[in-house]
Amino acid sequence: MKSKWICLLLLAGSFFLGGFGGRVPAGVTVNGVAVGGLPRAEAVRAVRSHIADGCALTVHTPAGEVRVALDFIDDVPALLCRAKRGGSYRAAVRAQWAEMEEGLLRLCEENARAAEDAALTFSREGFSYTEGRWGVACDYAEAVRRAAAAVKAGGGEIELPCRPYAPAVTEQVLRARTQLLASFSTRYSTKNLPRSHNIALAAERISGTVVGAGEEFSFNEVVGKRTVENGFSVAAVISDGAYVQGVGGGVCQASSTLFGAALRAGMAITESRPHSLSVGYVAPSQDAMVSEYSDLKFKNPHTYPVYLLAEAQNGRVTFEIYGLPDGRRYEVVSKVLFTLDPPPKKIVEGSENRTVRQEQSGLASESYLVVYEGERECARTLIRRDTYACVQGIEERAAAEVPEEAPEPPEEAPQEETPEEAPAEVPSAQNVNFFAGNSQNPCKSACFFAGIRI
Repeated sequence: MKSKWICLLLLAGSFFLGGFGGRVPAGVTVNGVAVGGLPRAEAVRAVRSHIADGCALTVHTPAGEVRVALDFIDDVPALLCRAKRGGSYRAAVRAQWAEMEEGLLRLCEENARAAEDAALTFSREGFSYTEGRWGVACDYAEAVRRAAAAVKAGGGEIELPCRPYAPAVTEQVLRARTQLLASFSTRYSTKNLPRSHNIALAAERISGTVVGAGEEFSFNEVVGKRTVENGFSVAAVISDGAYVQGVGGGVCQASSTLFGAALRAGMAITESRPHSLSVGYVAPSQDAMVSEYSDLKFKNPHTYPVYLLAEAQNGRVTFEIYGLPDGRRYEVVSKVLFTLDPPPKKIVEGSENRTVRQEQSGLASESYLVVYEGERECARTLIRRDTYACVQGIEERAAAEVPEEAPEPPEEAPQEETPEEAPAEVPSAQNVNFFAGNSQNPCKSACFFAGIRI
């Protein structure tokens, strides 16, 4: 008790003398530092410098190492005061990190990084993908726990708890959402340059279109009016049951080809109409006539967008639809119910022998959408039931070759008619009067199903 008071008096006196008075006994070491014979103030500085070198926290982060010098409290002065000659001592040290929470929060913010989703670019040229970037998450609460334990132990090293995480949308996800759902092609003659131009222009206008989930596509809205000002040329079109020249001829082949692709991609058709005459580039009831008053429309029933690509070259127009497959396969089948033969060709007098109008049979048909799951047919739905008028052929003959009408036999020598058994009636063109007074196209009025536009 008496020695303790002496030490306290010496410490108190040292403040008046500008430091610790006296020297440390010879041979004394504190925390491995030899301080024997040193003035006590110098010895304190030496020991504390040694303690400070080891009283630090090294934090390993993704960006590199960060060393934090810790504050500390020790009993070095009191220890030196009671040191004995040749003694070896260990100072009691308590490390502190006064701004630990703020410092760790700053480190987390510097090392954390938000993930970047992969990006998709779509145009008439197709798809391009930009790879996403992984993010880095920092567990702040775990960082505080680790740092506090290290500080309590007097320092050391810890790993900043960071982990990488994938973006919500990866390139793999985008590619899965942009698979080919359906492709459909038809052929056309490249010799007819205006018609070829119109088909290619319509395909170009549509290519690069994105139809969002639940959205409706309109052919007329995307392609625009078929006018010369809008870039279209004059070519043959079907109008009122006959082939005539009109602006935009050939566009219906583009719409019919897109119709075929849309059906096979599982799109929900909301508007389509047949031509008045059958066409040669698709099966019956698989055409889609478009005009100022008629449109081709379909909705995307899927939960992700669909993407339309088109190409028309070398006499082939192709539409492709991309999106996320629904696990089903769609096919389209046509069925001809019966045909209607055209009436005999009409012969007209002219300056040369040529075909003015090619004859064409009429028909009635149905088309069905057949849905498969694997190899099992799970649905068969009627798409349309249509009628297509026939076309009477017209042949022009040079005047000298036009056959004269046979003279009527004289009344006094009438030919005797031989009665024949009447044939049984069958549902064909020969038994039904479909040619009610249409001089341009006697088959125009042939409508096998009430209310069907021809």
